[in-house]
Amino acid sequence: MKTATHHTFPSGEKVIKIIFPFNPKDLERVRTLDGRKYHNKVSKFWTAYPTADNIALLKDWGFKTCPECDKIKAPAPTIPVDQISTDLQFNPKIPLYAYQKQGINFVHRLNGRAIIGDDMGLGKTAQALIYLEMNPALRPVIIVVPASLKINWLREIHKWTSITDVQILSGKTPFKTTSQVLIINYDILPSWLPELIRRAPKALIGDEVHFIKNNKAQRTKAVKKLSKYIDHIIFLSGTPIENRPIEIFNAADILKPSLFKNYWSFAHRYCAPKHNGYGWDFSGASNIPELHEKLQSIMIRRLKSEVLKELPDKNHVFVPIELTNDKEYRLAESDFTKWLKVNKSPEAAEKASNAAALAEIEVLKQIASRGKMKYVKQWIDNFLQSGEKLVVFATHKFVINELMELFYDEAVKIDGSVANEDRQKAVDRFQTDPTIRLFVGNIQAAGVGLTLTAASNVAFIELPWTPGAVSQSSDRVHRIGQENKVFIYYLLAQNTIEERIASLLDAKRKVIEGVLDGTETNSESLLFTLMNDYL
Repeated sequence: MKTATHHTFPSGEKVIKIIFPFNPKDLERVRTLDGRKYHNKVSKFWTAYPTADNIALLKDWGFKTCPECDKIKAPAPTIPVDQISTDLQFNPKIPLYAYQKQGINFVHRLNGRAIIGDDMGLGKTAQALIYLEMNPALRPVIIVVPASLKINWLREIHKWTSITDVQILSGKTPFKTTSQVLIINYDILPSWLPELIRRAPKALIGDEVHFIKNNKAQRTKAVKKLSKYIDHIIFLSGTPIENRPIEIFNAADILKPSLFKNYWSFAHRYCAPKHNGYGWDFSGASNIPELHEKLQSIMIRRLKSEVLKELPDKNHVFVPIELTNDKEYRLAESDFTKWLKVNKSPEAAEKASNAAALAEIEVLKQIASRGKMKYVKQWIDNFLQSGEKLVVFATHKFVINELMELFYDEAVKIDGSVANEDRQKAVDRFQTDPTIRLFVGNIQAAGVGLTLTAASNVAFIELPWTPGAVSQSSDRVHRIGQENKVFIYYLLAQNTIEERIASLLDAKRKVIEGVLDGTETNSESLLFTLMNDYL
């Protein structure tokens, strides 16, 4: 008798178990099934993915299927793109671009098992989250991200969905969780694995999925194990497949193991393998058109150049950063507030010398800058893996020095320590040398007069005191000759004086625009407003 039954392995992996008397005709048929695999260690049988297409084929070939197999549904049909913005989008005040709607449709059509591989800055997070909003039955949800992006994901969830029961997991000592959405970083995932599996999650999102490129890493093993218990998996990656195909293998293998035979054959076919005398180097790329063709079944990828018409000239992105010295900062902030109440009244702030207040504020700014540097470095390193160039602006010397120390072999800088005759050399290297991907500049020294159009991305690590300085600095990239849309990232410490300054700068920018447009305004100095805000 030829049978096809639903089967679950001890690992949690769900398959169709196929048994039939040996004959060449059925053997060739079964070998064409998606995800087919032969098992012969204990008893001899075949397995395949539990898909509606596989079940339909088996029935056509005369296999008797079980009731559970008959319940397997076909992939969800594509949703009309226009419906996403009206019926399915949580916040209609934040419009989706057409390419984002197409991305959501792609994930929906694959029943929530896909890679969104859009360029950095094109809104992969929004697409994944709106798919979750569309499917409230997919709870609990595990979201695995780099540590530097946990807070940002929390904010994006509140922005794009109606989900309120969200918890950020920290530390390597797990505890019982009840929240419907759990955000965890890759580094601590192995410690939390038993608890997360206990929650029986319905969906998994893995951001910056190149974090699981190393098969020997514990976080890679943890993601692979967790994936076996979850039917709906969305991976996000902006890393160009053309440069490092090996980084996509594990994600593709998790989503569709039948797509490639195994790691070794994938690496030798698509990674231009080289033996360096010690072992194999799989960091290259080969047979890219063929690889792209194969990945079409699980990945959607759009480049910035392909969607330029849909994007505004400047795209502002706020990236909240977690402090590693939060206790030190909160104590200093409390001391500043006490000092302010004793030494300054809001009414006297404009008239009296503000030097003492600026000195106190400078202490807060430096503590915040030091406390966020760990995650700032991670964010920049992750960005540079996209292959794009980046311009970074800061104000403190120690911030610039730390970045140059870490990225010394791929960065140039301009600050007060760089002689005038060497500044143009630094600009020229950034503009023309493909190995120099990072420009680090002091806002005062490098914020005017330079042309840095080799990049279309700017990141502010620290903010100046005027909105004009922010605009002038970002315009080093947004200049004549820039053929791409510009993305401006603000990497600011969460719930600190940095966020307050950013908010006040934005308000002051609107005041300036009001003056230029001829409307009446009522302006206060930024320092006065900041002090008044604290009091």
